[in-house]
Amino acid sequence: MNTDMTLQNYIESLSSDSPTPGGGNVAAFCGTLASSLGVMVCNLTIGKKKYADVQEKISLLKESLLEKQKMFISLATADNAAFDKVMAAMKLPKETDEQKAIRAKAIEQATMEAIEVPDTVISECTATAPLLIEVAKTGNKNSVSDAGVGLTLLRAGAEGAYLNVIINCASLSDRAIAEEILKRADAKLNSVRLTADDSFKMICNLIFHN
Repeated sequence: MNTDMTLQNYIESLSSDSPTPGGGNVAAFCGTLASSLGVMVCNLTIGKKKYADVQEKISLLKESLLEKQKMFISLATADNAAFDKVMAAMKLPKETDEQKAIRAKAIEQATMEAIEVPDTVISECTATAPLLIEVAKTGNKNSVSDAGVGLTLLRAGAEGAYLNVIINCASLSDRAIAEEILKRADAKLNSVRLTADDSFKMICNLIFHN
């Protein structure tokens, strides 16, 4: 996605009748926001005497979260591009049997790419959750709720991405591949949900016993 765009521009673009940016873009952007909140908590911890014993650990967590932040931004951009490829494939000529075959193959390939992006978003949400959990446990206690908000955004991002996996899988002609993709996505989403549920309880406990 274009990070030079103002928030107002992004909202207007999202609200327009253009199909991109859409839900897939927003799902990936949830990961960006989640990572950013984690980085914020790290920055509020680094340099504080009270947390002198965790400076190295929190600095490493910050570096990891900055990488995730970049990854999610890249995935948001890729989601737009993948959708555009599907639309381009659907506009291919279909007057002859040969053209129909070429068009069908192009749509199938573009759809697979459109599945890969949100599927990766789910994987990245799964991988980012432990980082935010460690930030919540280790970082500035006054900002533990911010790490918690990040974890809820990861769940939203994973669930949103899953919906995009489903809608694209529904368009695949190879049903065996579609079912296999959905099976893997189900397992990853369930993992994110379990982690989110457990971490939400943990965050609440940390806040109350701070």
